[in-house]
Amino acid sequence: MLLSAFFTLPMLAQSWESVKNSHEYLCGEGWGNTVDEADRQALGALISKIAVNVSSSSSSNDKSTVTNGELNEVSQFSSSVNTYAQATLTNTERVIIKNEPDAHVGRWIKRSEIEKIFTSRIAKAKDLVSLAQKAEAKGKADDALRNYYWSLTLLKSLQRPNDVTYTDEEGQNHLLMTWIPQKMNEVFDNLEAKVVGRANDDVELFITYKGKPVNSVDYTYFDGRGWSNIYSAKDGRGVLELASGNQSTTFQMKYEFEYRGQAQIDREIESVLSVVKSTPMRSAYVNLNASSVCKAPAQSVARATFSSTNAAVMAAPVQVSDGKAYMGIIDKVVKAIQAKNYTSVRPLFTDEGWGIYQKLIQYGNARMVGTPTCQFYKYGDGVMGRGVQMAFSFKTGVRKSFVEDVVFSFDNAKKIKNIAFGLGNTAADDILNKGVWSENARMALMNFLENYKTAYGLKRLDYIRSVFDDDAVIIVGNVLRSATMNKNKETGVATINNSIIKKNRYTKDQYLNNLSRCFDSNEYINIRFANNDVLKMAQGGELYAIRIAQDYYSSTYGDKGYLFLMVDINDPEKPIIKVRTWQPEKDPNFGLYGPGDF
Repeated sequence: MLLSAFFTLPMLAQSWESVKNSHEYLCGEGWGNTVDEADRQALGALISKIAVNVSSSSSSNDKSTVTNGELNEVSQFSSSVNTYAQATLTNTERVIIKNEPDAHVGRWIKRSEIEKIFTSRIAKAKDLVSLAQKAEAKGKADDALRNYYWSLTLLKSLQRPNDVTYTDEEGQNHLLMTWIPQKMNEVFDNLEAKVVGRANDDVELFITYKGKPVNSVDYTYFDGRGWSNIYSAKDGRGVLELASGNQSTTFQMKYEFEYRGQAQIDREIESVLSVVKSTPMRSAYVNLNASSVCKAPAQSVARATFSSTNAAVMAAPVQVSDGKAYMGIIDKVVKAIQAKNYTSVRPLFTDEGWGIYQKLIQYGNARMVGTPTCQFYKYGDGVMGRGVQMAFSFKTGVRKSFVEDVVFSFDNAKKIKNIAFGLGNTAADDILNKGVWSENARMALMNFLENYKTAYGLKRLDYIRSVFDDDAVIIVGNVLRSATMNKNKETGVATINNSIIKKNRYTKDQYLNNLSRCFDSNEYINIRFANNDVLKMAQGGELYAIRIAQDYYSSTYGDKGYLFLMVDINDPEKPIIKVRTWQPEKDPNFGLYGPGDF
């Protein structure tokens, strides 16, 4: 092997020299103690040459000099090209001319391939616009604004941003550089925030989108002292947390649209946001007056009423006749939380329910939102109550406040046996509109998903352990660099540079051990499900495949991805997960995991 290495290196050096001397290629080389160090230097040198090569033909129209320390358009464009070194520059090739400890690495790209480095970024920008439009249709203002803005920022990093067009679902063609700001302003114009209550140091908001409670939207606010961290409103409900003694009645609110804190979920977007100048959106700012309190529409308070746009095919869950008795129990819990006299309601809970309740009130600074007006439904041998909303605030993290629906489950003795965070309207409707399924199946699926997301939020490792099959297939996909050697037929040089999805499969114990460490290292975890697709499997009785768009937030990390679950609910009280996969993005070869893959 040593002799082979000695013969190979001179041959690589000769091939590298031929590449360097050819006008077909742009090259960069680097040196370092390790191959990685030399490779970073080589890639940086190559990127600099690419930036110079394409800047002269860029259609950027701002050629002014640096002012007040800000990048002008030429240097900004050169910097944006550098982001490919950290993200998706996959069509360069690499050669290790000399190995460690005195490594020498070369990188090159065909001049004819340079324009193609922008192709994937254009595709991603268009994909983000498509996602934004789907989010708009579902009333998810946060997802719509984020995806529009990130797409706009990617466009600004392109060589010819004003040439990129997009065809919408109606077949109309749009120039994205002008159309995206127009669409964002439409979203802002369709949002309306009103003050609907004030209790102590909390101001309660009701936010609508096109006249209906907004599915989800994020915002910050200025209380006269400074701007807050990002707060999240859900199904129309949001809050402003004021400093103790703050008697202000007017506030400035800004709808979040840049999402720089979330950009870590995509290295390419994070890199581009760091070098492209922000796009101001004046429509994102609104003024709130807390001196006149409006009344929230009644239907927003009694949220999960199981009304459906497809009611004709849906048999609604059976409501209980003695709802007032259950409402009286919940009122006692609400008052205990408001008074912070948590232990006074211990007799209202089963032992298991009391343990979950204690975790709930320790989940950040827990407080009630609005006055609950609940509806109660029969489920199994007990009753389920919906209509309570709570806000939870935390000390750390980019996102420090969430509004959650809280679902109470009662046993046949009218004691609270479980508390869960409810699904949003969109995710719930995806299940409830499956009118061809039995009422029990739909309720069991929703109950499972609500308990699943709650278990991660309240760090209920015991529950998660109980729902995973001992032989469950558990896969987490990570985008990594491949170590596969390839050989360029034209230059004869070996390369190592393919981006792949590495499929990490875990045993149940491995997954739970990793999850336990994650719980220990985070102050909080919050999971939100967006749209989901549910399919009943032909075999296994009540076996369902669920694919969900998932937003994951914690005090140290945040991401978006796709969760796939195959769950057996033949016993609704004891659901069993057979398969659990997570992907950060669609695999270019096979897309998303689905029931056909297992």
